[in-house]
Amino acid sequence: MNMSWIQQPTNGDVVELILADHRTFEDLLRECRRDDRDRDAARTALAELLVAHAEAEESEVYPSLRAKRAISADKEEHGEHEHAEILEALLAFLDAKGTTTQKYEDALEELSKVVAHHSGEEELSILNPARADVSATIRHELGAAWCTKRNALLANGCASRAQVAQLLAEAVREKVLPPAEVREQMEAIEAEAKAKTKALEEEATSKE
Repeated sequence: MNMSWIQQPTNGDVVELILADHRTFEDLLRECRRDDRDRDAARTALAELLVAHAEAEESEVYPSLRAKRAISADKEEHGEHEHAEILEALLAFLDAKGTTTQKYEDALEELSKVVAHHSGEEELSILNPARADVSATIRHELGAAWCTKRNALLANGCASRAQVAQLLAEAVREKVLPPAEVREQMEAIEAEAKAKTKALEEEATSKE
């Protein structure tokens, strides 16, 4: 893995450290899109950082913020749910053979979408409360703990295809993320409901 793309701080304000990783996600996603870069190396680095970042948040940051009432249990669970969605999109990205196929491009687009969505929500609903409701001293303590966990995961390798698949399976087993077939059924029901609503609206409009 090209570690030059990934900074490995050992301390700091946990909010600023997490924000820095969010910017690195964007940089690595851009590297994955560029055809004058080593896309495969960028994909590997992105996978490692996404997993290490999320695992460190779930073990070192989210529980502490909830204990200090900066975030609710619902916010913590939602963050974990979105991490699982990222794992699912990441697994599809890792499964794309080569780096010049349509499958690669489509998987990259989907991963970019879920990462951007999660980063935005986390900054609004978790990092803002942490900045407002937790002291600078505590934020630095959390920052050191988060860095230690994150950097250890990066050093040992945490995002092989097998490792990502195992983490995703654990998320499904622990009901953080519903099984794919259940979500497909839910999406089908939602799509059907939207279609019926639209048909009723069009019917009502035509009668006016």
